[in-house]
Amino acid sequence: MELILKKDVQNLGFKDDIVTVKNGYGRNYLIPQGFAQLATASAKKVLAENLKQRAHKEAKIIADAKATAEALKALEIKIAAKAGGEKLFGSITNIDIVEALEKAGQSIERKFITSGIVKRTGKYSATVRLHRDVIVELPYEIVAEKA
Repeated sequence: MELILKKDVQNLGFKDDIVTVKNGYGRNYLIPQGFAQLATASAKKVLAENLKQRAHKEAKIIADAKATAEALKALEIKIAAKAGGEKLFGSITNIDIVEALEKAGQSIERKFITSGIVKRTGKYSATVRLHRDVIVELPYEIVAEKA
């Protein structure tokens, strides 16, 4: 049985994929739960048109993400934190990185930044996911706050 997925289904496929499954799985689970619809000829035509329109929008979104990525690469981020020697009093997390980016003029949500928890001064790197296809390494430095 051929189905068009309406939502991502784990271990099966992503939204708008055409998949082949056993009849019982499709009829008794995927279709009633709203995860899929039958892949008729007309449904395939509608899907093709939707994917074509989405491709144009996606191209603009990717171009914007790449422009933001270039701007992020040009930034030099220094985060000042209270420290005793090399060890910080507390830690530096994604929230601190987002605040430093906002001071530099870039607005990025913290859920798109992956860095880990840092407890020492020095140079580190965070991963920023701007789009599914655009991922940037963001170098930053943690310095001891001057009293």
